[in-house]
Amino acid sequence: MIHKFFADHCVPNSVINFLREQGTEVLVLREYIPMDSPDPVVINKAQECETVLLTLNGDFADLINYPPQQYKGIIAIQLKNHPENIPLICEKLRLYMEENPDMADFKGKLIVVEPHRIRVRG
Repeated sequence: MIHKFFADHCVPNSVINFLREQGTEVLVLREYIPMDSPDPVVINKAQECETVLLTLNGDFADLINYPPQQYKGIIAIQLKNHPENIPLICEKLRLYMEENPDMADFKGKLIVVEPHRIRVRG
């Protein structure tokens, strides 16, 4: 199955392009809603499009405000102002997608991708 992600406005184009090269369908926020849309609108649009939300916005990693079990999945990329880590992040994400080829593997999970590890909650 092809993975389908909804990229928040903060996701670097290099990550989006990498994922597309891997065969992932990536919808880009600015093509669907205004870039300054509040977080609830963003995650609701991701759900409406039946996608996993892909973001750098740490707010979506808040388990209280965005309980993963209510969503098709949230991938929170942790760059922490170190764009030089983008290739490491992309490789971690590629490996995770390879090990979890079905969209159902993402449902109800918060997946935090860091240069040195992936943490899964939910």
